[in-house]
Amino acid sequence: MTGEVIDCSVVIVHYHAEEHLVRCLDRLEAGCRGLHHETFVFDNSRTLDATEIALRFPDVRCIVNAHNVGFARAANQGIEAARGRNILLLNPDATTHENAVTRLVRYLDRHQSVGAVGPRLLDPDGRLQYSCRRFPGCFTIFFGRYAFLTKLLPRNPGSRHYLYLDWDHNSERDVDWLSGACLLMPRRALDAVGPLDPRFFLFVEDMDWCRRVHDAGMRVVYLPDAVATHAIGASRETRSASVIRARHRGMWLYYRKHLRRCCILSTLVMLGLALRAAFLIVTSRLKGNRREPCYSFRSASRV
Repeated sequence: MTGEVIDCSVVIVHYHAEEHLVRCLDRLEAGCRGLHHETFVFDNSRTLDATEIALRFPDVRCIVNAHNVGFARAANQGIEAARGRNILLLNPDATTHENAVTRLVRYLDRHQSVGAVGPRLLDPDGRLQYSCRRFPGCFTIFFGRYAFLTKLLPRNPGSRHYLYLDWDHNSERDVDWLSGACLLMPRRALDAVGPLDPRFFLFVEDMDWCRRVHDAGMRVVYLPDAVATHAIGASRETRSASVIRARHRGMWLYYRKHLRRCCILSTLVMLGLALRAAFLIVTSRLKGNRREPCYSFRSASRV
């Protein structure tokens, strides 16, 4: 209906994940029950059959990019086209549970001080995904979800602090930043902080976005009453050199934007990131894993 208010614009960036995308779109209606919403799919793989998607999901607008423009740029295409009073970033391998998006939207309607909100994320087997983090420091790289120290000593103080392992994730709370796999931002926050930084090709763009929400004086909230399943586990095998380089470039860009101090420390951080990237590329090749990056299996900013 012309002139009707759109409660939520859903933006999905797709890359070689047709089966996941169809499942995501199939379940989106239940997740948005009671909302007037619109959905955009931006394909970076050039392999998506937009005609087939249009036949199966006639209300979904599907745009195939001429080349892979990166996650942030493709998401910004959707943000620019969006007419909704809220914008949801949703990974194609994320499926929203009943009323999940509706609960997120209603929460923002009741809390004008909140600039971003995200649901509880689950693995496909139902286990909790740790989808929120504290903002990183210069040495947080050693305490990320897949870092050696976290695997060796999963309850060490550094990992517990950074990954919010010191609470049960069953209660609503303010957090530093949330996974971009399913992240809702109201128009008022978008107008204040702007779209994603397109310099982040893949990874870390969600952390930077939430940082800017905080800098604008707004809150970022984890809402466990809203639930989505995210097939992040598949990404653990997606360790091509291009993915590893993109992730570490994103870390370095975030450091330069928000953490850069003296030249000596900056040099140490840069060298540390370069050495870590080189180590991961070598070990990945030794394991024979050279698959190309897949946005559908991206874990938001795996730092």
